[in-house]
Amino acid sequence: MTTTEARTPTTEPPARPPTTGPATTADRERRRISARVRILLWLLLVMAVALASVAATTRSILLRDTDHRINGLLAQEAGEFANFEEQGFDPETGRPFADPERLLKVFLERQYADLDEELIGLVGEAGSRPVQIIQQREIPVALPLHRDADARRTLFASPDPTGTLERPEGEIRWAKVTVARYGGEPAAAFVVAFHPGREQARADEVFRVLLAISGVALLMTTGIAWVVAGRILKPVRLVRTTAAQLTEQDLTRRIPVHGHDDVAALAETFNAMLDRLERAFAAQRRFVDDAGHELRTPITIVRGHLELMGDDPAEREETVRLVTDELDRMSRIVEDLLLLARTERPDFVTPEPVQLAELTADVYVKARTLGDRDWVLAEVADREAPLDPQRITQAMVQLAQNAVQHTTTGQTIRIGSRADGTRVELYVADSGPGVQPQDAEVIFERFRRGTARRGVRGSGAGLGLSIVKAIAEGHGGRVGLRTTEGGGATFVLTLD
Repeated sequence: MTTTEARTPTTEPPARPPTTGPATTADRERRRISARVRILLWLLLVMAVALASVAATTRSILLRDTDHRINGLLAQEAGEFANFEEQGFDPETGRPFADPERLLKVFLERQYADLDEELIGLVGEAGSRPVQIIQQREIPVALPLHRDADARRTLFASPDPTGTLERPEGEIRWAKVTVARYGGEPAAAFVVAFHPGREQARADEVFRVLLAISGVALLMTTGIAWVVAGRILKPVRLVRTTAAQLTEQDLTRRIPVHGHDDVAALAETFNAMLDRLERAFAAQRRFVDDAGHELRTPITIVRGHLELMGDDPAEREETVRLVTDELDRMSRIVEDLLLLARTERPDFVTPEPVQLAELTADVYVKARTLGDRDWVLAEVADREAPLDPQRITQAMVQLAQNAVQHTTTGQTIRIGSRADGTRVELYVADSGPGVQPQDAEVIFERFRRGTARRGVRGSGAGLGLSIVKAIAEGHGGRVGLRTTEGGGATFVLTLD
């Protein structure tokens, strides 16, 4: 019989797999080595290598000079004995030496050993015993060569004239001159031995002193470099801190700039970037605020008329006309706001060489279609100027439209341009009622209209003169208001 085993479901949650996602910002900050520390580590590494190289090179030079001096000393002593052997005379007989032992004894009696030097005469079977006169001076080892029988036999038996003998008591540099021309006399040799331990210890002491001085220099360099690197990189840290504290609501922080180096240039560049960001966010917020403020009224009008619209065809036709008119006004407001938002872009104005006379005539021709007025082309500047013809035409047509709204049929509107040195002026002058003094300071602001406008109130949203001002400033110029002779207002675009 087949049985089925019952299984009770487990209530334990499944084990979570280990997190393998990207490290958090805090983890990255803990692992990151600051530029200040990296600069300090590289500086210390370079200085440590340089100072160690200087110390090692100094020790090598000292040891090389010691070797040269010792080799010269050994050669000199051996040469003096060789000359004495060939040319010397026994002071007792007045004849050349016939006994090697006598030769060595007389020679050694006349010598004075240098510091750490031994002058030894070896006589007998394999140099088993030295001559009784041994010249030595301040030997720095406990067992000098003349007391070390094994070392003497090794030197006596060596076929080399010079060499180095390594002993537990220390190294010995030696030179030997054999005496073997006396027939049956016992073999003999003159040995010059030098103990370089003291000289080498002096070089090692200089090396240790240099290392100690290098260590102190590294410690001082560490402190100075830490302070200097901190001062140099302070603007960089300020850039980092400021960037971390920036938000869309607070773009007013700036980095203080000191000096004229690359770090100061970085701070200036960062501040310029913040200026552009602040202007961009301000333009964005202004666009949203302006759009919300100005579009609220036509939306309310459209909604109210649609809610109250009845079934009467005439009423419906009138409602549709009013709604269409409000929608057109909303469209113009949005287009003007978008244009004002684009004024913050660097490519808003693209200057090129333009003939002012031709540009002024084109503006005059286009403006004549705006209304039944007495249009006059007053004057033209016969010169070339760098400007954006489309933007300037847009500004001048807007000023002409503004003049049309402030005048009546048959009144005069004059358009012209003039040049004075590097300055260029383009103007539109009307013969209307002019602008009240209290309005002259505000009419170029957004959504601001004069309080004494003559004639039928226009359908504009108060953005036209703001656009003209933005175009003038985009060219590095300005727009101004002057009084027209005989009454009226003259708006002047001044481009330097």
